[in-house]
Amino acid sequence: MWGAVARHGKTVGAAAAASLVGVGAFNATTSMDQKRNTAVASCESPTVVGLLQEIAQGVSRMETTLGGLKRSSVSSSTNISGVPSNKNGNGIDVVLGAQWGDEGKGKLVDMLSQEYDVCARVAGGSNAGHTIVANGVKYKFHLLPSGILNPNAQCVIGNGVVIHLPAFLNELDALSEKGISYDGRIKISDRAHIVFDFHQTVDGKMEAKLGRHKIGTTKKGIGPSYASKIQRNGIRVGDLQNWEHFERRFRDLCEHHERAFPGLKIDVEEQLEYYKSIAERVGTMTVDTIEIINEEYAKGSKILVEGANATMLDIDFGTYPYVTSSNPSIGSVLTGLGVSPTKLRGIYGTVKAYCTRVGEGPFPTELDMVEGTVGYHLGHVGAEYGTTTGRGRRCGWLDIPQMKFSCTINGFTSINLTKLDVLTGLSEVKVGKAYKYKGEELKSMPADLQVLSDLEVEYEVMPGWTEDITNVQTFDELPVNAQNYVLRVQELLGVPIRWIGVGPNRLDVIDRGEGWDAANDE
Repeated sequence: MWGAVARHGKTVGAAAAASLVGVGAFNATTSMDQKRNTAVASCESPTVVGLLQEIAQGVSRMETTLGGLKRSSVSSSTNISGVPSNKNGNGIDVVLGAQWGDEGKGKLVDMLSQEYDVCARVAGGSNAGHTIVANGVKYKFHLLPSGILNPNAQCVIGNGVVIHLPAFLNELDALSEKGISYDGRIKISDRAHIVFDFHQTVDGKMEAKLGRHKIGTTKKGIGPSYASKIQRNGIRVGDLQNWEHFERRFRDLCEHHERAFPGLKIDVEEQLEYYKSIAERVGTMTVDTIEIINEEYAKGSKILVEGANATMLDIDFGTYPYVTSSNPSIGSVLTGLGVSPTKLRGIYGTVKAYCTRVGEGPFPTELDMVEGTVGYHLGHVGAEYGTTTGRGRRCGWLDIPQMKFSCTINGFTSINLTKLDVLTGLSEVKVGKAYKYKGEELKSMPADLQVLSDLEVEYEVMPGWTEDITNVQTFDELPVNAQNYVLRVQELLGVPIRWIGVGPNRLDVIDRGEGWDAANDE
């Protein structure tokens, strides 16, 4: 319970304490909570764990004074609901995109995965893109987890992913050409659905039909493949191992699409010949990943999930309909990997020090991208071009209301703040602090896109910095104005910022340590 207070910076713990030990305790706890909020913003306490200990000591004093509940009445290995906690560090850690994608998740995953036994993808498909630079070599991943660069890690593609097998095999071949061995380390869920070429063709045709109302899809066939899944006529990777079954379902699926999309012509025989030729190779990697993941968890393996896309592209929580076709928020880990909520531990939200978006849809803090503007600076210095599409990304200031919404949905235990170095050279930096619509402040992210398009953003302006930070290794080495920016963002979000990206290279990251991860407070 007390870890929740430290994590969210709210008086939830205080209210719970009041219900347990009385009004006097509530007042004392509220006072400590206010003190803790101030400490987080100013870094008076060196770690989140230190803040937690401070609160716990206060609670112990209240128990002694008031004769309330004794700590011995609850096991140290059990949380308030009676569910065993993950204090021993065993659990599934998750890296998620907290904005509209392209935040730099792959870089953190690559760094973290060196210490993990299993790395997994759980949703989306080849519409995702992560670029990693290791030892001067650039790797672009679309379906494979970035953790494949750790030679000791098992890489799992969960049941929630939709897989275009030709693209997947091309990625494997590209790895081989660069000297990366993957034999025996890749596991594809037999329940994962297949993206076929005609899904991609349909994706393009549907986008073209929308004209100026287009979604901005990557045209990788992700939506049509998920549509086949929901219509229950889709084909799963495991079906490829029963050829007669696969062939029958494939012919039926092709017939369905040719009827549904007049003018679509599928060379069924050519496609069947191709899939028969790769069936054995794919079969060597096809397994029951649900069984494997849960077995790995049971034996204490460290598991890392690499999220694709981002929360604001979530089919349920994003700026619908300008979204992807899956749930790239925390829920997809459960449904796309086949694990229970109690197995999750750290949830790491990745967010740029500013904001970008590819494709269509409202973007409240968007800036003009004309040369000489701040928007142009962000796009040019930040090399803001999509890994998957090559499209230029729209750029804007960091959006705090959007980020608070993302924190609410996902329950981040820590933030990975990337590309702080891109802000270097700006005379002033801004954060979008609040949304106002018709003169009133909005309390949450509006579902109505017209409201989101018409609202006004209230900005907070801070002085910028000119010092080069690409070689900085600790937080204290950052320019004071850069430190203040990070601390202000942390204060506004109420979530500790553990990692800070200060350059484009693999190791250009400041790690403030485990004390800045609320997952360690449990």
